[in-house]
Formats: sequence, structure tokens, C-alpha cells
Amino acid sequence: MINLILFGPPGAGKGTQSAKIIEKYSLMHISTGDLFRKHLKEGTPLGKLAQSYMSKGDLVPDQVVIDMVDDKIKESGNIAGIIFDGFPRTKPQAEALDKLLGAKGAPIKVLIELVVPEDELKTRLAKRAIKENRPDDAKPEVIENRINVYKAETLSVADYYKKHGKYSSIVGVGEEASIFANLCREIDKSLLL
Repeated sequence: MINLILFGPPGAGKGTQSAKIIEKYSLMHISTGDLFRKHLKEGTPLGKLAQSYMSKGDLVPDQVVIDMVDDKIKESGNIAGIIFDGFPRTKPQAEALDKLLGAKGAPIKVLIELVVPEDELKTRLAKRAIKENRPDDAKPEVIENRINVYKAETLSVADYYKKHGKYSSIVGVGEEASIFANLCREIDKSLLL
């Protein structure tokens, strides 16, 4: 199995690039953001709980996210691999994911970070809020908080995978096709390890 993490702050382009990677490598996509939006739309108890955190730009508690991801993996059946987009967001989530995938004999091959300057992130998030009707991205104070939460709580995930020799990064600014080509190069390198 090809299991990888596409990593970066909100607005880095993970969703856009994930779609291309999924098509090329025939991977299942697990995006906690998509899972949360689905639950929000359906008004499930998990969706309501997630909304109470997301509306402030805060992270949903680890155990809720881990259980949701585990359920998604269990229902997936026989697949070529998984691309994780927006997960793990904390070191405990990364450790739990490694334990979960290790038990299945299919560890993470690589975490690839999309590196994007903060001013560009803010511009992208504001545009996305309008284009995709994401009210959680519309307010400047929520955008600022999401970026600060990423720095304070999520960057440690990159350090975790660096320590395990499973980290790579590329610049996430420029033409989508060039960014995709750079991502594919990093994925292909990880498959040789």
C-alpha cells in the first residue's frame, strides 16, 4: 500500500493537489475536513461536536478524529493506498495513525509538506471562503487563529516524521502542474525506499 500524508497549513493547496495524486496513484482520499463537512451537513452528533471547535478555528479533539479515521479505513476494503489530507494534525494523532497503519502492515511512506508564505495563505483562504461558501474561512480573526493553531499544534507533526526519516517538502506556490510534478517526484522517491 502507498500511504502518504499531504501536509501544510490551511490554504496551502492540499485539497487541490490531493485530487490529482488520487487519480494518478489510485489512492483513497481521507480528508478530515471533508469528513467534518459531511457530518455537519448531515447534522450528526459528531458534526455538531466538530462545529463547536471549527467555528472558532480550533482543532477537533484527537480521539474524535482518530476514531473517525479508523472507521473510514475499516470501511474502505481492499485499496491501493491512502492519501491523508489535513490529518494527522497533532503528534498524538501521528503516533495513533502510525500504530493503526503499523498493525495493518502498511505504514506511512512519506509526509510531504506544501510550504506557502503566510500572506499567500491568508489571501487564498479569503478567496476560498467566497468561492466554496466556507463561512469558517471568511473572518480575518478566524483565518489568523487557524494559522496560529497550525503553528502551535500541527507543525510538530512534520518534526515527528522528520525524526522517522519520512519527511519531504516542496514549495506550494506557482503553477498547479509544476507543484503536482514536484509532488509526484517526492512520492516516487518514497516508493523506492
